[in-house]
Amino acid sequence: MVFVQVIVGGLLLGAIYALFSSGLTLIWGMMNFINFAHGEFVMLGMYVALLVVTWVGGGPAIFSIAAALALFVLGVGIYVSLIRHVIRAPMLAQILSTFGLALLLRYSAFWVFSANFVSLPQTSLGGTIKLGGIFLPVAQLVAGAVAITLTLGLHFTLTYTTVGSKLLAVAEDRAAAMLMGIRPDRMQALAWGLSAGAAGIAGALMATAYPWSPSVGETFGLIAFVVVALGGFGSVLGSLYAGLIIGLIQAASAFWLGAIYKDIVVYGLFVALLWLRPQGLMGKA
Repeated sequence: MVFVQVIVGGLLLGAIYALFSSGLTLIWGMMNFINFAHGEFVMLGMYVALLVVTWVGGGPAIFSIAAALALFVLGVGIYVSLIRHVIRAPMLAQILSTFGLALLLRYSAFWVFSANFVSLPQTSLGGTIKLGGIFLPVAQLVAGAVAITLTLGLHFTLTYTTVGSKLLAVAEDRAAAMLMGIRPDRMQALAWGLSAGAAGIAGALMATAYPWSPSVGETFGLIAFVVVALGGFGSVLGSLYAGLIIGLIQAASAFWLGAIYKDIVVYGLFVALLWLRPQGLMGKA
């Protein structure tokens, strides 16, 4: 029964991995642009949740929405002020621009919030519930359920809505999209806003269950790259599957081998899978 509880906890954590990774796969798949600052977006979402709880006493629903909106605005602002100027530049310029952005956001957070680990005060999601003999923290259960719902919602938006069709049209052929009356800059700014917003709300959800510091963005960024590559570049549904798989593997390996080995197992299996299927689970060959 303990192992079952570990597995369920790993799947719930993997759902949050999937949510913030879906934002990265949106940018990577649509614009062929690597955003090394994506993990810092997750970290900022956690601090937005902390500020909302501390300043106005808002609950999980309020600080999750606040994190999503704040990071959406930040994502659009970053696209307008930085990304659109380097999007057609050489790959090295793109890499250095977002890597520098990651350092700027991370060390700005160090300056504002210090390097100490923090956690949210007690919220309405405190406590645990018993499901069939399994004890699960309410915060972790709610965060996982919301993350799965939002990831599927993003997949539905991209696949079945007009906005999604425009985003995919720009991804396929920017010039042809312009001839159809679509404004690529507006769509790409929207994509960056959605990407950052997904990361922000994922960070707010994780803040309900885990402590953090400004350096946590580096870890989340690495996980996001693994999830995107494993799921398939540009596939939100692939990110969902890959996030759940990675969360499951981390939980199982930590239970059997110890917490210090969980990342070794994940990245080892990741390399092995990409050797066999380099396009990922749902990517095109």
